[in-house]
Amino acid sequence: MIVPILFVVATAFTEGETLRFPPEGLSLRWFDEATSYQPFTDALLSSLQLALLATVLALAVGIPATLAIMRGRLPGRSLVEGLFLSPLILPELVVGLALFQQLMLQLELDNFQALLIGHTALLLPYAVRVTGASLVLADPALEEAARGLGASPLRTFFTVTLPVLRPGIISAALLSFVTSFNNVPISLLLQSRDFRTLPVTMLDYVQQNYTPIIAAMSTLLLAATVVLAVVAERILGFARIFGGINR
Repeated sequence: MIVPILFVVATAFTEGETLRFPPEGLSLRWFDEATSYQPFTDALLSSLQLALLATVLALAVGIPATLAIMRGRLPGRSLVEGLFLSPLILPELVVGLALFQQLMLQLELDNFQALLIGHTALLLPYAVRVTGASLVLADPALEEAARGLGASPLRTFFTVTLPVLRPGIISAALLSFVTSFNNVPISLLLQSRDFRTLPVTMLDYVQQNYTPIIAAMSTLLLAATVVLAVVAERILGFARIFGGINR
């Protein structure tokens, strides 16, 4: 699975004019082309904006839902949890088509609003599942002790529950951001000329051009994702957090 990625990375450093392996010499010219190509830079800002807003909304909905599922006495708990995890099961093309029909044709929302709703729905499983893993690893006696000492439910949440959830929240935010940023199916179906994400713009480019600029941009995105993952692992420890998912 890694070998094709290595081919793309190697091709990004070529001096040639087309995507070819092995590369024809070594050069950084295509990285300069990628960072100065305006459609890519405009789409990058759009993708960052969309991913950030969708991540915030997914966490705003997912964290209370996680607390209700894990700590509350919610009727039909398994059904509710299944509904939040369903975007992982349904094909994204089906979800995108349904959103296009309901949000853009029926409700006549603009493309950005439809994209924001679609990406938020796509990220809810990460918000619920990963924060839930942190909550599973927490000792409920801590919250009970805080309540027994006279803390209100709100104070208990901010002084006990939220610090316990913080590693899971940060992990869920990182996973959600990367998932939204790299999404193609939903973004492709709900795109417009005024608002286009970077993966869709790159897909359009590679259909019409065959220059190594696409390999250079892919390498930059890959490097950014790897650095983000390594830093998060060093700070948070993904293995420890995800250890609670199967509990």
